[in-house]
Amino acid sequence: MALRDKLHANAAPHLRPGEKIEAAFCAQSVNPYWILVSYLILVFANSYRVVVVTNQRILVCRSGRMTMTPVKEVLRELPRSTRIGQPKGLWWSTDALGEKLYIHKRFHKDVAAADGSAA
Repeated sequence: MALRDKLHANAAPHLRPGEKIEAAFCAQSVNPYWILVSYLILVFANSYRVVVVTNQRILVCRSGRMTMTPVKEVLRELPRSTRIGQPKGLWWSTDALGEKLYIHKRFHKDVAAADGSAA
């Protein structure tokens, strides 16, 4: 099962009836470049987030400290009209989701798809 399929399956219990997932991607709460200073900073301070974009709203969910795919609880619910932003670079940071999150380049097309479907 691919990463995006796992994210969709794990987020399904948190959706309302009739709600459809348009995009789902992972983010992390600590700047990943801290690993250049110490791996321990990244291990103890970081926590992963799963951002689920549906046709009705945007959910920011807690995932855990070591793995990206589980969706444990919904931390924030944002209106669907929220623009996440135009990603660039290897690790792109955004404040649009209620906290500073860092999104890896592999999920940039998911961010662009989420913003594109909001228009």
